[in-house]
Amino acid sequence: MEQSTVIFGIRAIIEAIESGSTLEKVYLQKGLRGDLFFQLDKLLKKGKISTSVVPVEKLNRLSKHNNHQGAVAKISPVEFANLEEIIEDTLSSNKTPLFLVLDQLSDVRNFGAIIRTAECTGVDAIIIQKSGSAPVNSETIKTSAGAAFKLPICKVDHIKDAIFQLQAADIKLVAATEKTEDSLYDIDLNQPIAIIMGSEHKGVSNSILKMVDYKGKLPLLGEIESLNVSVACGAFLYETIRQRM
Repeated sequence: MEQSTVIFGIRAIIEAIESGSTLEKVYLQKGLRGDLFFQLDKLLKKGKISTSVVPVEKLNRLSKHNNHQGAVAKISPVEFANLEEIIEDTLSSNKTPLFLVLDQLSDVRNFGAIIRTAECTGVDAIIIQKSGSAPVNSETIKTSAGAAFKLPICKVDHIKDAIFQLQAADIKLVAATEKTEDSLYDIDLNQPIAIIMGSEHKGVSNSILKMVDYKGKLPLLGEIESLNVSVACGAFLYETIRQRM
């Protein structure tokens, strides 16, 4: 963890939240009490900021033994975009909308690779969930080759929130899943769409699959039963580009 991305001390973290800084995660010492802590806890819950209760030894390492008061926060290196504004801007442009929704993807390297491919294929924005998703950290940015600074990333309370907004804008939802007999290559991608990629271990969740317009899978001709999610995502995005060229 780079020192430039870290703030420590309860009051400093409170001030960062109140000033509008985007916090990636807050690490709290187990058993923390007091009025100032309860003020911080209230802000963390209100903002639905990811937190983790850790031993004091970890806080000491993260803060490089500075006076952390039992709380250390990591500031996100990127500013997250407003999904509603991104949808409006995209619909008002002359291009066919293309969004990418990541349903609780957890590996930062996969995330970075996906951001890089998404930027190369003209994706309008990537949508992730506030909790349970891979963070946008230095490793993510490095793997994305800097694309994380060029492509809007939107955080929502729940993936379903994003789906409702996309559906309201008449953007069709395409889930990448093996739980279908339909091939990706039979889906019309030359229309406003949002491609949904699932987590590395569970894929797109069943509750999300019930809400989509299309389900598509890639042909697997070998003995391995699945592709790496970033590779599969690249295949979906480039098939979209192929159809639109």
